[in-house]
Amino acid sequence: MSYSKIKSDVFFVTKDKPWEQAAEGITRQMIGYDVNIMMVKVNFEKGAIGYIHDHFHSQTTYVESGSFEVTIGDDKKVLNAGDGFFIPPNVPHGAVCLEAGVLIDVFSPIREDFLEISHEKK
Repeated sequence: MSYSKIKSDVFFVTKDKPWEQAAEGITRQMIGYDVNIMMVKVNFEKGAIGYIHDHFHSQTTYVESGSFEVTIGDDKKVLNAGDGFFIPPNVPHGAVCLEAGVLIDVFSPIREDFLEISHEKK
């Protein structure tokens, strides 16, 4: 992939963007990105699990709706609509959806692995 070509459209219209399956009960929609930053809308069904994982990206997340039990390192907290969290690079984290909802994830730098999955489906 050429880094100069890695960028999203300037405007994001929800109905025009595809959702992709991320895991069982979890779908995601790329909102906006370039090589430095990426925003992703993630829809969770009740009971869906974002299993514990880690990555070298910094991540901050806003809980748009729903309720989630979020684990970051050794800390665990239930977060609801309007709450958020920050994950430093390489810290294990995950979430269990207690009430169906949407998370808005922001990553720096870009999650190239998300784009590779997205491009494979085209």
